[in-house]
Amino acid sequence: MLYALYQTAADLMLPARAWATAAGQTLAGGGCASLDSWRAAGAFCEMLSRATLTHRRPSFGIGEIKSGNRTVPVREEEVFATPFGTLLRFVKEGAPPQPRVLLVAPLSGHFATLLRDTVRVLLPEHDVHVTDWANARDVGIWHGRFGFDEYVEHLITFLEAMGEGAHVIAVCQPCVQALAAAALMAEDDHPAQPKSLTLMAGPIDARVHPTKVNELATGKSIGWFERNLIAHVPLRYPGATRRVYPGFLQLTAFMSMNAERHIKAQVDLYKAMAAGEHEQANTIKAFYDEYFAVLDMTAEFYLETVQWVFQDHLLARGALDWRGRRVNPKAIRRTALFTVEGERDDICAIGQTVAAHDLCTSLRPYRKKHYMQAGVGHYGVFSGRRWASQIYPLVRNTILANE
Repeated sequence: MLYALYQTAADLMLPARAWATAAGQTLAGGGCASLDSWRAAGAFCEMLSRATLTHRRPSFGIGEIKSGNRTVPVREEEVFATPFGTLLRFVKEGAPPQPRVLLVAPLSGHFATLLRDTVRVLLPEHDVHVTDWANARDVGIWHGRFGFDEYVEHLITFLEAMGEGAHVIAVCQPCVQALAAAALMAEDDHPAQPKSLTLMAGPIDARVHPTKVNELATGKSIGWFERNLIAHVPLRYPGATRRVYPGFLQLTAFMSMNAERHIKAQVDLYKAMAAGEHEQANTIKAFYDEYFAVLDMTAEFYLETVQWVFQDHLLARGALDWRGRRVNPKAIRRTALFTVEGERDDICAIGQTVAAHDLCTSLRPYRKKHYMQAGVGHYGVFSGRRWASQIYPLVRNTILANE
């Protein structure tokens, strides 16, 4: 019922948005676009036409990259794929062999393209692979379940497909699964276990300095989450009847925690468009074009993540099992560990990621390193100026030191 109501509301908005798009184009081509009144009217129309979510993955849009002293073309290549996710490689034509990196994207309501800036910064000096997760509403129910265990299994399979000697960088939510995968592979002495593991702003131990996100997860029983936030995919989509946590609900929850900031951003966008300040307007548009592209998560993955990571803290307590097998981070001996946190992170607080060091007790001190970036929030850990200029060099050094 919940999903059907959302879809009905979205459908009812289509005529208004189509009218706004046509009116905006007419105003822009009316010959008086420089007049304040016309720009203001055009800005209003564009704001109305943009008032929607998209459930299609945006493009990474990385067609070339500067590598060394030359610019090389980049193409995307599917290395391995399942119905739920693709191991996507960014192939640089003519580039020399470089350290192979698996960038583990969060599965938390947005597509992997949220890490576009992370990829762009890594690409010149690394052979970058990304976990490109599918929108659950597009995956038929005959493909079965996709939960926490299946996520970990995908990481192991992707590392096997990449071959020996790869490095892992996990961003946000999947830091837990990445650490679990590394521990399982280490215990098996798996030849494809990663050489280094970089965990960035992830909830290894969400008991440390709980944020609003943590409080939301612990404020209700898991039964409440299942009854109130899980919906069935409408019949019009390939994943019809699959139980999911809809992306629009995840986005609503995140935006409600910073409602004033998002409202201000939309007001700033309108003012910039009305004033003809295109550069500022385009910057805000680019962020929200990505932010409003949402995907649905399978119900089992969402509920297991909420319960196992945020309510029961299984990995942090040494009680996490994978397919009936206890996950033992102490087994990690050869994979170097680097953790990164942001001083102003209001999603994953300081202390939650560095907790991984207390779990990996068999690692020698010289194989463990932590960094706290001053002055950045959650997204600043893996995107933006400070990620590129201050955090990335440390990530690169960790990878090079363990090649």
